[in-house]
Amino acid sequence: MTYLPPPAEELRFLDAELRRLDAHRARLLARRAWLVSVLQSAPPGPAAPPFTGPTPTAGPRPEASAPRVQNVLLLLGGVLLTIAAMAFTLVSWGHLGIAGRAAVLGTVTAAALAAPVPLLRRGLRSTAESVAGLGLALTVLDAYALHAAALAGTDGTAYAAVATTVLAALWAAYGTALDALRLPRPAALAAAQLPLLLAAVAAGAGPYGISAALLLTATADAAAALLVTSPALRTVRIAAATGAYGMGGWGLLGALWLSWTAPGPGAAARAAALLLPASAVALTAAWRTAGTADSDPAGVPSTTGAPHAPSGTGAVGTANTTGPTDAPTAFGAASLASPGRPLTTTLPTATALLGALLLLAALGGLLRVVLPGGWAVPAELLAGLALLAALRVPRLPERVRHGVAWASAAVQGLALLGALPLVAVALFGPLGQVDRPWSGAPADARDAVTVHAPWLSHSGPALAVLGILAAALALPVRHAAWRPQALAGAAALAWAAVLSLPAALELPYAVGLLLFGLLTVAVLALPVLPPAGTVLALVTSVDLAFLALADRTATLTALSALTGLYAAASARSRWAPVTAPAALAYATALACATGAAAGWQASHTALLVLVVPAAAVAVAPRLAATARVACEVTGAAAALVAVGLAVTDAPVLALVLSSLGVLAAATAVRPDRRSAGYAAAALFALAAWVRLAAWEVTAPEAYTLPVTLPALLVGAWRRRRDPLTGSWPAYGPGLAVTLLPSLAALWRDEGWPRPLLLGSAALLITLLGARHRLRAPLVLGGAVLVLTALHELAPYLVQFADALPRWVPPALAGLLLLALGATYERRLRDVRRVRDGLGRMN
Repeated sequence: MTYLPPPAEELRFLDAELRRLDAHRARLLARRAWLVSVLQSAPPGPAAPPFTGPTPTAGPRPEASAPRVQNVLLLLGGVLLTIAAMAFTLVSWGHLGIAGRAAVLGTVTAAALAAPVPLLRRGLRSTAESVAGLGLALTVLDAYALHAAALAGTDGTAYAAVATTVLAALWAAYGTALDALRLPRPAALAAAQLPLLLAAVAAGAGPYGISAALLLTATADAAAALLVTSPALRTVRIAAATGAYGMGGWGLLGALWLSWTAPGPGAAARAAALLLPASAVALTAAWRTAGTADSDPAGVPSTTGAPHAPSGTGAVGTANTTGPTDAPTAFGAASLASPGRPLTTTLPTATALLGALLLLAALGGLLRVVLPGGWAVPAELLAGLALLAALRVPRLPERVRHGVAWASAAVQGLALLGALPLVAVALFGPLGQVDRPWSGAPADARDAVTVHAPWLSHSGPALAVLGILAAALALPVRHAAWRPQALAGAAALAWAAVLSLPAALELPYAVGLLLFGLLTVAVLALPVLPPAGTVLALVTSVDLAFLALADRTATLTALSALTGLYAAASARSRWAPVTAPAALAYATALACATGAAAGWQASHTALLVLVVPAAAVAVAPRLAATARVACEVTGAAAALVAVGLAVTDAPVLALVLSSLGVLAAATAVRPDRRSAGYAAAALFALAAWVRLAAWEVTAPEAYTLPVTLPALLVGAWRRRRDPLTGSWPAYGPGLAVTLLPSLAALWRDEGWPRPLLLGSAALLITLLGARHRLRAPLVLGGAVLVLTALHELAPYLVQFADALPRWVPPALAGLLLLALGATYERRLRDVRRVRDGLGRMN
């Protein structure tokens, strides 16, 4: 039934609702009075239109504006008329005589060219542009018709050159006469791209003449783009710039190919004669555009000599007219453009970069055919560095400086890239000695590094490149902000040069080893290198160690010297994270080499290797945190080497493992290395197991009890310190180590002592767990006791199972399932009863 409150409670509820409605009505009346006062105080305005219903929705908006539709229609009309004229000229031409043909084409062309005049007077500019375009297309058809009808015997290419020249002149004059039209003058400029190229082809000028024609055309386009400054001729400037880049690009590709493939000085000089004017044009254009951009208020102003704007970059660096060199990186340059920088800022830099590269390419083509044996690369590098001197020219725009600096940096990078193969052979070649250790000293240093790699020709020029770049970084860069980076880069390049020097000069093998050792010491102690310079010293020492593998005496001497060197260098705290592990690694290699030289067995050499982890344990606490971890990791690696050497001799392996356990226990004494105690326990256990295996002991209890007893003692000590520690973490591992392997062995054992002893021990553990109310001993002991009893009763259970009828197991299974089903149903019934009771309560 629906709940009904008593009358008094319902009356209180109704009174509260009425008070709430009265308060809301009062707020609405106050708001109405304020609105009426506002309307009465406002000035009179136009009467609001009567409400006629919802405002109709607006219709669909047009997707194209009227001027755009007009232009599309005019363009399509002009194109269709041009196609019709072409069809008439090419297809229907033969149906008329000579006079009729000339009259038709002349009349139509004259009408098309004259029609824009009245159209412009009427203000129909777009229509005039379309008709003018038709007239220009008809002049092309006139030229074709003239050749086909009257000059068919002349050379087609030469006639095309003359025709394009005449058409370009006529279109330019037409565009000048009708200044309001935008199409004729860009069209004249487009036609002017062809005369020189067609004339060169007609004259059979060859690749040099064709490239010259393309470059001359591009030069004229560049001049037009620079000289035409009127805003009304913006389309002319765009067409000229497009022609300059397009024709100039093809011409430069041809000239560069001719310079690269020049067979002699004469051909290289002719190619240079093409590239040098192009370079001058590009640099002039960059200078002019950079000046225009700097004077443009919308552009980014030039800040030559300002502290926040470097004047240039490169290996030598660039300098402004008043300040010192301030190169930010060894082979970098200021960015050509940032995401928000306008095109007028990046274009001068890119053009200056192109002009400087063309100048260097012309010089490089000459040097390639004059200088033999790859020496053109160092000479070209010197030219690229000398190019930076031009940056001191007064009033040189900042963007041109950046472009020239980028060009110099590109030459330096390419030269360095060409020298890297020599460094790679010198750096990785010594690794080939691993295949033939102690096979005898090589004839010279080059034979030592070319075991599996061929030697590179032109090694002398590559060494010169490394030396020039190192000197270029070390000498001219004087700015305090970049001086450390420049010196570090110079030192790295000098290291690469000295590393490659023995093989390049074919120095004797012993001299090469000595030079590598001195280089290791020099790089390690060089003050200009940052702490990361120790990595270069480490790489050099690794090469020295592999090179020394060719000779036994050299190996022992080199490893001894490197061990002592890095041990002494570890006294410097900033070097210790690299030098301390390196000393331990070389000491490990020295121990192995000493054992091999003495003819010891590998297992006996393992005892000598144990000195290294012992030294790591002794030295690590005296080092800083980073060096300490690296030293301990290296000591652990040496311990693994010792274990690997002793693995073939069980007694020696047990001795090695126990010794390592002692070292781990000594490490665990330190408060910050308590976890090493687990490693010590594991090592002691392994040592005991290996010793038992050497004695041919097969009982698992002999292996597990030495672990169980200490584990139980540690668990008892832990529970005594922390009574909240559970029995599973305290006693579970120790009990499981013995009980589980013994239980597994029990099922394979046919004797009676093991079941008796295991059952007695399990019973004792169960009773102790019950006495002290500990879950782990109670569960483990009881489970093992039950399984042991089952093992002993298994034969009788099997006999009993054989005596049972075959229907008994299925019947027992059915009874079990019925019992489970009944239990499940009873619980569901109880749940329904509880649910119904809760429903009645509501």
